[in-house]
Amino acid sequence: MRTDMIIDSHQHFWQYHPVKDAWITDDMKVIQRDFLPPDLQPVLEQNGVDGCVAVQADQSETETQFLLDLAAAHPFIKGVVGWTDLRAPDLATKLERYAGAGKLKGFRHIVQGEPDPDFLLREDFCKGVQALASYDFTYDILIYPIQLPAAEKFVQRFPLQRLVIDHMAKPYCKTGDIAEWEKSMRAIAQSPNVYCKISGLVTEADWQRWQPADFAPYLDVVLDAFGPQRLMYGSDWPVCLVAAEYAQVKGIVTDYISRLGAAEQAAIMGGNATAFYKL
Repeated sequence: MRTDMIIDSHQHFWQYHPVKDAWITDDMKVIQRDFLPPDLQPVLEQNGVDGCVAVQADQSETETQFLLDLAAAHPFIKGVVGWTDLRAPDLATKLERYAGAGKLKGFRHIVQGEPDPDFLLREDFCKGVQALASYDFTYDILIYPIQLPAAEKFVQRFPLQRLVIDHMAKPYCKTGDIAEWEKSMRAIAQSPNVYCKISGLVTEADWQRWQPADFAPYLDVVLDAFGPQRLMYGSDWPVCLVAAEYAQVKGIVTDYISRLGAAEQAAIMGGNATAFYKL
């Protein structure tokens, strides 16, 4: 794969079902429908994006297979981040089976939805994450800021595991609160095996009145803490559509990083995702 490809490191597909997808509330009506590869491919082409990583939105192995089937049928889907129960007693058997799925790059758990703020530190869960390295799978960390203290301890337990923070841990862009989030993100960035996705920002801001300047303080932090070699662009399409069009989301990132050198911009816009996920 070309090293200068633009890769969207984070997007979703689903066949909408009101019960399964109950998290898509009525204030998100614009995404209460199916979103499949024929919907995304022209959008990527219009925005000069070469490929994407499809990330799980439902916690089921049916979802993992659904994404793998889509990836097999559509070459622009370069990789899949799926779900399996990392606490399952037969996890090794599951991972052995998944190891043969070439486009399956890693796993994610919707930790942001867990009521326990220390869920990441549960022994059964950590045992499962520990097992991923043997199969060269990545792990995506999906959390809210309140779960960042646990994430600090979590990343220290896995110095050899490829980890990535999704959506910059969803900072409080709407209120402007930054101090505690910044402290934790800088601590996490001290672990060189942890990457960070510049994604999901518009949905954490005021959906109707956000401005690109709202995100600059948070982007300043992650650029300084992680550096351009551990940041990756992601759209969070179609979730982003509740607050912005695809081109607007991409523009927030490309405009912000325009101050960087060409090689650093290329890394953030695709090179880092390609390396991290081994696309």
